[in-house]
Amino acid sequence: MDAESSHQTPEFQPREIIGQIGTIIRGKEAQVRLALTCLFARGHLLIEDLPGIGKTTLAKVLSRVLGLNFRRIQCTSDMLPGDILGVSVFERKTNTFVFHPGPIFTQVLLADEINRATPKTQSALLEAMGERQVTVDGKTRGLGEPFFVIATQNPLEQFGTFSLPESQLDRFLMRIDLGYPDRAAEKSLLQMGETRGALEELQPILTSEDVLMIQGQVRAVHVSDALFDYLQDLLDFTRQSAEFHVGLSPRAGLSLLAATRSRAYLAGRDFALPEDLQQVLPWVVGHRLSAQGGSRYFTSDQLLSILSQVPVP
Repeated sequence: MDAESSHQTPEFQPREIIGQIGTIIRGKEAQVRLALTCLFARGHLLIEDLPGIGKTTLAKVLSRVLGLNFRRIQCTSDMLPGDILGVSVFERKTNTFVFHPGPIFTQVLLADEINRATPKTQSALLEAMGERQVTVDGKTRGLGEPFFVIATQNPLEQFGTFSLPESQLDRFLMRIDLGYPDRAAEKSLLQMGETRGALEELQPILTSEDVLMIQGQVRAVHVSDALFDYLQDLLDFTRQSAEFHVGLSPRAGLSLLAATRSRAYLAGRDFALPEDLQQVLPWVVGHRLSAQGGSRYFTSDQLLSILSQVPVP
């Protein structure tokens, strides 16, 4: 038995899932691994890239291969919170208000072009993403498990968009980009043509029960005291360094820890290593750190270069 499958259940083989997704999303294995790392860590994913790169397709493929219910909302400036959460409608026959749930009552919610929604509508997702519940008309309703939000946005589109506030960005465990495919992958994609038919033919590899089981196994991945110290050293460094406007919060530390465990699990281990933390670091903290008086985001290379000053245990 190889290292990657040494502790996995027979129902779950990371290579099989990544290979299945790769039949549609060509040449993006690293990004697919990051997306799976995020979802198995019970996180939400922000995909920021140009139109036509495959952001929406990735969300659809992930939900289908993982055997999860999928709903999509196309965010617009005139969208209201009720369009996401649902509304209570008065029924004359029963003389009562009946709640009609919105698209958020699903397992995978794709919020396409999230930055086109107004801040008021964006805020409708905060409670759901943070607490996996929504409050409508004074009544709190729980969301099913698992529950993932995958949001997309175009980084270059400015007209008619609203920047995500820090509180909203912080709800996303990871922010990734896909980038253009390499030449070989793009040729294969062109030869394949329209992906809609191929997407419909994809068969689920997991069920929602499998995903919940995997999430439990991820939370059980062992983290040594030395690795906890390394994580805290990184957090302290961002708070003290002149490179950053504001350092990482304790919640960012918890996000790093969850992603580190998930990355170790996908590598076939029940214990985490410093390399696991380093591999997820740019994608977990990149949207949470800003330069002193400068740009909002750092590139992954810039972050790794700055944070390499922290000694590895």
